[in-house]
Amino acid sequence: MIIGNHDTAKTPLLIAEIGNNHEGSFDVARELVERAAECGVGAVKFQAYRPDYYVSRNDGSRYARLKSFELTIDQFNRLGELAHSLGLLYVMTPFDVEIASKLAPTVDALKIASGDNDFWPLLDEVCRADKPLIVSTGLLNLSETKKLADYLRDRRATLKHAEDFALLHCACAYPVPTEEANLLAITAMKQAMPCEIGYSDHTMGPEAALAAVALGATIVEKHFTLSKTFSEFRDHQLSADPDEMRMIVDSLPRFAQLRGCGLKKIAPSEHVNLSLVRRAIVAAVDLPSGHRITMSDLTWIRAARGFAPGEEDQLIGCELLRPMSFGEPFKRSDLRR
Repeated sequence: MIIGNHDTAKTPLLIAEIGNNHEGSFDVARELVERAAECGVGAVKFQAYRPDYYVSRNDGSRYARLKSFELTIDQFNRLGELAHSLGLLYVMTPFDVEIASKLAPTVDALKIASGDNDFWPLLDEVCRADKPLIVSTGLLNLSETKKLADYLRDRRATLKHAEDFALLHCACAYPVPTEEANLLAITAMKQAMPCEIGYSDHTMGPEAALAAVALGATIVEKHFTLSKTFSEFRDHQLSADPDEMRMIVDSLPRFAQLRGCGLKKIAPSEHVNLSLVRRAIVAAVDLPSGHRITMSDLTWIRAARGFAPGEEDQLIGCELLRPMSFGEPFKRSDLRR
């Protein structure tokens, strides 16, 4: 999947999900972008919404909080310019159709949150935008995820970026308990769907994000904050602070290497040890010339020179043409049937 100048098939993309951790402060949002760049992530992501088209006013406290966190389209565009100036990709999660259409021209990719992966009008809008698309799959089982993948592939069939979409394994909880992260779902999704598979991490700590890369995730989204104690807003506690994010960035290439090619084969570094650690059949006791070999005459030691374990029947019953000492490997030239 190509996002901007980044090919996720070659290098996993780490997205710092800033979300609403700016809490409505443009200055804090700018600092979060700058600190994310210092950490070395590949992309930053924000969430954009109009509260009236996102949550009900009857949900008083939630509506008021989201209203206080709201940034303008102009501010988001300026944050995108800042991200690009720092070498970062800029990704946005829109929460209504109009916001999506306004943001699409300025972003490198659009992201749909788990809560909206069945919001078909919004999915249609982001498909029409012809931008790389990332969709979280929280709240869906595997069958439903496959239907979503088919829907997106159908809607995007004629677009320039038709193949540039990814589905992220995700559990829609904040935070996700360790025992519910279910990272092996990444493997199941990779086997079931011919598209990029990634991971949106809502667990505490860096381990799940790195393990997801080892399991084959090509995009990893991790919430990002200036400080886990920035405020009582829940996302700060489950977010990576700069130190933790830097550790993920530094470790990610190694975890990507650890996953390998997926084929079970002998590694190049193993070849030098192949004969050293394999065993050979040798004499279990001193044996005289003319002796007929029995099973009790045999034992097995390293290194592999001569007959291999499993070839004992080629020795049993043979006559020795010369005496042999304990531990000496058998040779065909020493035997007569």
